[in-house]
Amino acid sequence: MKSRKPGAELVRIVQAARAARPRAGQRPDIKKCLAVRHVAFEDLGLLGPLVSARGYGVRYHDAGVQAIDAGILLAPDLLIVLGGPIGVYEAETYPFIKDEIAAMAARLQAGKPTLGICLGAQLMAAALGARVAPGPVKEIGWAPLTLTDEGQKSVLAPLGTIPVLHWHGDNCELPAGCSKLASTPHCPVQAFMRTPTQLALQFHLETEPARFESWLVGHTVELGKAGLDPRDLRRQAAALGPQTREIGQKVLAAWLDKVVEAAA
Repeated sequence: MKSRKPGAELVRIVQAARAARPRAGQRPDIKKCLAVRHVAFEDLGLLGPLVSARGYGVRYHDAGVQAIDAGILLAPDLLIVLGGPIGVYEAETYPFIKDEIAAMAARLQAGKPTLGICLGAQLMAAALGARVAPGPVKEIGWAPLTLTDEGQKSVLAPLGTIPVLHWHGDNCELPAGCSKLASTPHCPVQAFMRTPTQLALQFHLETEPARFESWLVGHTVELGKAGLDPRDLRRQAAALGPQTREIGQKVLAAWLDKVVEAAA
């Protein structure tokens, strides 16, 4: 008895299934995360695996090298704007800043999930109309935060008085319509939230202690000008980094879970 040849429709279904199957090494990501990077060593750090574990495909966008406009920052499901050693008020020196602020304003007004870290937080503040200017001192090194009542109810609550990594010289005012979550003596607005999925952090929870040496090398000029010894910061990283890493992961994971829940 002759075997029947598969029908044309069956062949088409099988071929379509094979074409849709992800190739080896590829993931069928449907959500996209864009990380805007200002210097190479200030990357996603601990955030990278946490974001990927929640089904996002991650792509970096290098500010100042790759153009930024509203369309680029509106497109991804999640936007993370990272730190850097420049100020948001230096647009005459670094012209891309103006475009970055305008593009972030469009995304924030659209209500799309956004996390700003250090310079990224200052860009968020500027995009929301708040003033950003040099603070009274540079805050560099590990020190605790003071959480506000709102902060104690937020994803930052696990931080308590645990020292976190600070590395900034600029402060921002609290943007209108936002909640202040944390402060330090020299920086009244260390964190703020516009919505549960729009969060700004002046401090660094994402930094991987095992890669902290790249920060010391990359910021050597700034450390010299501030009169800070890299050896002291290295000792802080060894003593305090592991605990901050553990709690920081919990905080960042909790915020990402809120983003995922809001999108469901």
